[in-house]
Amino acid sequence: MNLRGKNVVITGAAKRIGREIALTLAQRGANILVHHRSSAREAAGLCRQIRTLGVTAETVACDFGRSAGLAAAVQKFWRKAEKAIGSVDVLVNNASLYYSTAFGKVTEKAWDELLAVNLKAPFFLAQAAGRSMLKRKRGKIISLADWALARPRRGFLPYTASKAGLVSMTLSLAVDLAPHVQVNAVAPGPILPAAGAKASENAKVVQQTLLKKFGTPRDIARAVLFLIESDYVTGAVIPVDGGSSIA
Repeated sequence: MNLRGKNVVITGAAKRIGREIALTLAQRGANILVHHRSSAREAAGLCRQIRTLGVTAETVACDFGRSAGLAAAVQKFWRKAEKAIGSVDVLVNNASLYYSTAFGKVTEKAWDELLAVNLKAPFFLAQAAGRSMLKRKRGKIISLADWALARPRRGFLPYTASKAGLVSMTLSLAVDLAPHVQVNAVAPGPILPAAGAKASENAKVVQQTLLKKFGTPRDIARAVLFLIESDYVTGAVIPVDGGSSIA
């Protein structure tokens, strides 16, 4: 797919990896819908920056963290997104929630919140996008998974389950939406140091990669760009993890 003039929805796009994906695709000529939950100021600033590239950029807020009524909230968000930028050619499920949940102390609230943001919302977004894409016989859906599915971390069971479900969803969607819509995932490894992490903790993370360094948001954005521009890849999960999954 040539991105020039195409319309792209990126969830969680106001900051960090989502922001880099948005800028990378805008530089290729795509119009961008920047989704955010509470980062209105950052989203507005990103839209202003994207518009300097000569493309359209709009922002729509939505909280994907609720379990009850989430499907209806997603539908409302999707209608606003299409009204803002037109029919969507590419959906990037980037928004994600990540925090530890010690086994034996996992609450229903934490389980529901992690599964809602990381799996339930991406599914209903993909369902909304997929219907429209099938009618036009073209489209791309890309979700951000996690390399750690190969080596689950202690104390992150609901998060890991949500990302495992996201991978399974990706494969199933690739089958259901073939041959016109390609559905893939990117599995990032250690991309940015965790907020508040100690230098010793960061050093340990780096040592667990083959390349002995953190990746950058740009590395993930380039993988997403590849999956959009390639028309012969579907049902794939591409690790961008510095070799963490085999270290």
